[in-house]
Amino acid sequence: MNTVLLARTWEAQRAKLLAVALALGGWGFLMPVIYASYGAQFRSLMESGVIPRQLAEFGGGDIFSLPGAVSLGFIHPIAVALNCVFAIGFSTGSVAGERQRGTLEVLLARPISRRSLALTLYAAIVLFVAITTAAFLVGVFVASALWGVSAELGLSRLPLLWLNGVLLFAAFGAIGLAASVSFDRMTPVLAIALGFTIVSYFVDVLGSLWPDAKGLQPLSLFDYLKPSDVLSGTATPVDFAVLAGVAAAGVAFALVRFPARDLAAPS
Repeated sequence: MNTVLLARTWEAQRAKLLAVALALGGWGFLMPVIYASYGAQFRSLMESGVIPRQLAEFGGGDIFSLPGAVSLGFIHPIAVALNCVFAIGFSTGSVAGERQRGTLEVLLARPISRRSLALTLYAAIVLFVAITTAAFLVGVFVASALWGVSAELGLSRLPLLWLNGVLLFAAFGAIGLAASVSFDRMTPVLAIALGFTIVSYFVDVLGSLWPDAKGLQPLSLFDYLKPSDVLSGTATPVDFAVLAGVAAAGVAFALVRFPARDLAAPS
C-alpha cells in the first residue's frame, strides 16, 4: 500500500466525505426520534391487524422497536445511496475513471506497482465507508440518548453493528474495484457494480415482503446485514464471514486482473 497516494486520495475526497458523513449522521439521528414518537402507535396498528406484519416491515426493519428502527434506517434507500457514494461511486471511478480521462498512465509512471495502487484504492474505500457508517451510528446514539431510549439500543453491540455495515459496503466496493480494473470506460463498470447492487437490494426487499420469494434472500448481500440481530445479540458469524469472503474475492480478482492487463493507448 502506498501511504502518499492514500493521503492524496483523502485530501481529494475529504469534502465529499464530510458531506456524506453529515447526511448519514442526520439520517441516523431520525431513526430513534421516529421510534420514540410513533413506534407505539404503529405497534398497536400491527397488533390489531390493520397493518399486516409483512407490510409493516421493510427489508427486515420496522419502527416497533429501536433495533428495528435502526435496521430500517440502515437498509433504507437513502442510507444505501449515501453509503454507495464511495462503495460504488469512488470504487468504479478509481481506475476506469482515470483510464477514461487518460490520466492512469501518468499515475502508473510513478514508482508504484499496479497491485500497490489497487490495494491503496481499496484501503481508501474501506476507510471512507468505515467513517460514513460510524457517522450513521453516532447519529443513532445521540438521538437515543436525547430521547431517553438508549437502554433499548444495546450500546455494547454498536461496534459489532458498525463492523457488519462496513463489511457490507466494503464488499460492494470490492466488486466495484474489480470491475474498475477490468475496463477502460465507466459505462460497463457502472453497469456491473450498480446493477449488482440494485438487483441485490431488490431481491432482499422482495423476499422480506413476499413470503414466496423469501428463499431468494440469501442470494442478496443485503441479507447478511442484520442490525436487529446484532443489537439483540442473535447474529451469527456466518453473516460477517460471507461479506468478508465476497470482499476478499473481489480484491483478489483485482490484484490478479489489473497487473495482467495490457493498457492500450487512450482513444
